[in-house]
Amino acid sequence: MTDYRHNRVPGTSYFFTVRLTGTHKVLLTEHIAAFGEAIRKARARQPFHVDAWIALPDHAHAIWTLPPGDDDCAGRWRAVKIAFSKSLRKAGGAPPGHSVWERHFRQHAIDNPEHYGCLIEHVHADAVRHGLCARPEQWPWSSLHRFIAAGWTGPGQAAL
Repeated sequence: MTDYRHNRVPGTSYFFTVRLTGTHKVLLTEHIAAFGEAIRKARARQPFHVDAWIALPDHAHAIWTLPPGDDDCAGRWRAVKIAFSKSLRKAGGAPPGHSVWERHFRQHAIDNPEHYGCLIEHVHADAVRHGLCARPEQWPWSSLHRFIAAGWTGPGQAAL
């Protein structure tokens, strides 16, 4: 398990995995607009840059870069989870009083450009690893499409 107290580096980039609970295994892709809106709301309150992301039915990966001097990953994810859960309850997508998210998330600081590039590729290939598509560009809920539009040509190229 990640040691949240000692895995904090202000103003750096982090890799995250967040998961839904076992009874809510498809909510992220069924309610992708609500997930995106939850992230936008969290960014409005506490700015951060979303470097890369992918949403699968039951979990998401993201790479975020926090502002200099800031290491509050937990507060940002708390805001995302709360906003997404509220949106689901309003839409009738989740019963009141039941958490749709696993309590914790996994994170680690990214320590060098090579590690960063490997994690970008890992994020974009996750749907293929889970058998949801044959090629990463076939998965609609990923930042890969933004990378391709900006001229990224594939694995091994430096992240944009």
